[in-house]
Amino acid sequence: MLLTVVSVNETTQSQDALRSEARIAHGALHRLRQDLFVDAFAFRPLPPLEDAKISRWVPWLPERLRRWARWLPHLTVGFFSVLVFLAGLADSGPGSLQGLLAAGFAVLVAAAPLLTLFRPVGAYWLSLFAAVVGGFTDVAFSPSASVFGNSAFPTLLAVMVLVVLRTRPRLAVEMWLVTFGVAGALTVLVGGDSGDLPPVAVFCGAVLIAAAAVRAWREERRQVVETQSATQEERTRRTLLEERALIARELHDVVAHHMSVIAIQAEAAPYRVKDTPPELATSFATIRENAVAALAELRRILGVVRSADPDAFAESDPEAPQPTLGSLDSLLDSVRSAGLVVEAVVTGSPRPLPQGVELSAYRIVQEGLSNALRHSPGAEARVEISYVLGGLGVRIVNGAPSRLAKPSPGAGHGVLGMRERVQMLGGEMTAEPTEDGGFEVAAFIPVANTAGQTKTGGNRS
Repeated sequence: MLLTVVSVNETTQSQDALRSEARIAHGALHRLRQDLFVDAFAFRPLPPLEDAKISRWVPWLPERLRRWARWLPHLTVGFFSVLVFLAGLADSGPGSLQGLLAAGFAVLVAAAPLLTLFRPVGAYWLSLFAAVVGGFTDVAFSPSASVFGNSAFPTLLAVMVLVVLRTRPRLAVEMWLVTFGVAGALTVLVGGDSGDLPPVAVFCGAVLIAAAAVRAWREERRQVVETQSATQEERTRRTLLEERALIARELHDVVAHHMSVIAIQAEAAPYRVKDTPPELATSFATIRENAVAALAELRRILGVVRSADPDAFAESDPEAPQPTLGSLDSLLDSVRSAGLVVEAVVTGSPRPLPQGVELSAYRIVQEGLSNALRHSPGAEARVEISYVLGGLGVRIVNGAPSRLAKPSPGAGHGVLGMRERVQMLGGEMTAEPTEDGGFEVAAFIPVANTAGQTKTGGNRS
């Protein structure tokens, strides 16, 4: 019984080993088929050298010659093909059928290296075909000749090296097996001399292994460069997040504190004065509302700044949605209470827009009116919202100031912020003084899927 169990175990292990070897052989044949047979003549052009490499290798080269230096690999292969063609013509005799056949064979052999620039695997098959034709011809005239001892074989070896350098290292083994498998089969078939076949196979194997090593080294170097670039990007991203966290802390420590004090004092001020006039109480209430609104916006900004994936248009709190163009009336009332005479005009058919577009348009109007309050006291302003086919137009224009504007510390970044918002959404913006001494901000934000909207006119004051 024990011997039976041992025998069964040995049989099972042998079957497992056979299956494992069969899987390895099947995988190797599958890779061989994928590399050399599937889409063998697919178009894979060799790109020119990068300008950075040219500048690093030959920094002393003039700019005009650098453009030609990018095509140096193509010119080198082309020059080699010309040399192969001229060497083949040297064996042809003028005016004879044999000479014409030799010239055609020279074209066939010389075309293979040139084809490696565009269809590398196909160039290998073309070169192998030329070597086989040359071997048959040599054996036909001299039965003692080697099948692969003709002039096409050095070109075949050069083509295999170029293919390995252009594709992947494992093609070196695959092409070597196919090439010398065909050579052995033809030697047996036509009865040629096989004495020099083993040393030639060893020499070609050594050359192809060297080419595969160069190709593997280049691939490894490229991966190292990519890894270093990814590491540098990650380091830059981490530095950016740390800087944004620092900004968030400073915003919270400075701005939030002062805005909270303003809101508390504005709420308590009417109770400190006996018989407070209604106008004064309304002004304090407006100050408190603006301070509370500023604190809410500050909390959203801090949430965005602290986020690892910032999205200025994402809602950080479902109970506190971002402002949209629907909140434009309250914004206009706020600036009017501050003393700015503003008129708003809406043209086109109002329709729901993406949240990012709505928020950016609101912020542009808000910043434009704030600039008018700071820099053009006493001037009138006009806000135009245009719902047009393909996007949204926003225009804020104010006249010349009627009195001297007070200094505004920290100003100067509002236009930059508006421009960044518009560019983030793929739009365009202009901000420039007008001829009458005022200022105009005009922006267009593209919106997809706006076809079919009809335009109507309307005013909103």
